Amino acid sequence: MKERTNEMIAGFFTQHENLVPLREQILQTGNLLLQAFQGGNKLLLCGNGGSCADCDHIAGEFLKGFLLKRPVNSDLKAFMAEKYGQWGAEIAEKLQQGLPTISLNAHSAAISAFANDVDPELVYAQQVLAYGKPGDVLIGISTSGGAKNVAAAVMTANAMGMHTVGLTGKDGGMLAKLAEIALIMPQCETYRIQEEHLAVYHLLCAMVESELFCQ
Repeated sequence: MKERTNEMIAGFFTQHENLVPLREQILQTGNLLLQAFQGGNKLLLCGNGGSCADCDHIAGEFLKGFLLKRPVNSDLKAFMAEKYGQWGAEIAEKLQQGLPTISLNAHSAAISAFANDVDPELVYAQQVLAYGKPGDVLIGISTSGGAKNVAAAVMTANAMGMHTVGLTGKDGGMLAKLAEIALIMPQCETYRIQEEHLAVYHLLCAMVESELFCQ
């Protein structure tokens, strides 16, 4: 990894000493995401309640610049300027390179239709089936590890040849047993687990961005 990325990782674990036992799994997850994006794959996310909000948060950090500027490449800028003139040039100047990330919580029409017509526990699994392909990554978030709709999504992703990460707490629940990588926060209170989820996924976002966009 780049020196900047390594310094960021070292600083994180100095600040979050209680997460040092998860260092290997966190770095493994970062490398998994990096390889997926480099290979043209995407990230899917699902969770409920506060974890639903975390999914949208993560997606936002990957879809645009997080800690770094991500200008689009010169070929796109040139095309936009030549094809659309000054307005095209201004658009290209403001756009930022993004990483393909889908929060499965965001599709209210599809979720409500499938929940009403088929089974509410499978609303995320159905989207994984529609969007996913081998090599993609699914991060399922559940503070208890017991969310059945998240577990069903992870099971479906596993069956499709996707990589799966469980972001959880307490004893990890069934999510930790199903996911390829389990990030179990060493907390029992839901809000404390969520606070550490935030810290971990911010590190993951920063790591990937640093490796892909930092010169």
